[in-house]
Amino acid sequence: MELVKEGDFVLLYLDERRRFLRRAEGGKSFHTHKGSINLDDVIGKPYGSKVKSHMGFEFVVLRPRLVDFIMKMRRRTQIIYPQDIGIILVFAGIGPGSRVVEGGTGSGAVTCALAYHVRPGGRVYSYDIRADLQEVARKNLDKMGLLPYVALKNQDITKGIDERGIDAAVLDIPTPWLVVPHAYEALKESGFFVSFSPTIDQVVNTVEALREGGFVDVRTVESMLRSIRVERGRTRPEMLMIGHTGYITFARRA
Repeated sequence: MELVKEGDFVLLYLDERRRFLRRAEGGKSFHTHKGSINLDDVIGKPYGSKVKSHMGFEFVVLRPRLVDFIMKMRRRTQIIYPQDIGIILVFAGIGPGSRVVEGGTGSGAVTCALAYHVRPGGRVYSYDIRADLQEVARKNLDKMGLLPYVALKNQDITKGIDERGIDAAVLDIPTPWLVVPHAYEALKESGFFVSFSPTIDQVVNTVEALREGGFVDVRTVESMLRSIRVERGRTRPEMLMIGHTGYITFARRA
């Protein structure tokens, strides 16, 4: 049985729509519309136990997942959604020990996911031209304990990639086709090029550059995630969903 220690992050779960990520700190309380919770009451509790607010509502104390941190992280840019991050990780074979170059750090959502999966022996080299965004990402990475696995580089990836022999290049930038020749030089044989783009024009330019640049197994996919409301006699898909997030293009260095 693992207990919550002071300083740990916990997910206080009220229901499917209301869950709160907080650090368990002694002498502090957390206020919600369902009452306040004394965080001293959380420390020393086993994960999965319940605590009551001063109004009598029960919250379940859960261990946060990677997706909980990502969806609740501080952000100054739109992040790539978890369903797209999952496809990127699996399709590109990114795992423990992988060396990955990222183009477009942004707020660090993909950076965190990459770092989480390449540890302990891998490394993420994340490029962005905006130092202010990388500072936000740095704080998010540090909050999750993932900063040791990331090198943040305030450089323009369309001008070149310093690393060689990398396993994958993952891009979320406006002009990914400009990175294609640099990625070819940086990737190891059979390494993966991955690009997330919101518009089809970006995809066309990128795919053309990949085919002309010596890449093979070029493919573009789109993912859509729809939740299901489950209630006996009334089960149906949710009325609202995010219909389009972006297009993900994959290719391999020959």
